[in-house]
Amino acid sequence: MTHQLWHYGAVVLCTVSLTILSGRLNVHAAGNLEAGKKLYETRCAVCHGPDGKAATPAAQALNPKPRDHTDGAYMNALSNEHLAKIIKEGGVAVGKSPLMPPQADLNAQQLEDVIAFVRSLAVPPYSGK
Repeated sequence: MTHQLWHYGAVVLCTVSLTILSGRLNVHAAGNLEAGKKLYETRCAVCHGPDGKAATPAAQALNPKPRDHTDGAYMNALSNEHLAKIIKEGGVAVGKSPLMPPQADLNAQQLEDVIAFVRSLAVPPYSGK
């Protein structure tokens, strides 16, 4: 009986290990919505607005206008990798406005947090990965 349990445990461990190594299991924690909201409010809301609609006085003065993050038809088509790149490296990194500044000091968890919050603004809601 003990040998069977050991064998079963070894099989499960090997399967999980192979799954992680093959990249099929996401071992990264999901973004924290509240932490993302706080970062968004301090770094993004001046131009994109606290509600993501880009209707702030600063946004109205910019050309091109900042993206409306509530536009689910547009935002939901963007990958998380694309959002991370534009947040971390700025608009120029993805062929957008040079007025969108890079947030190069954000760590990986902070990026996930901001992306989680941005995703929460989309109408219709974001349902993919």
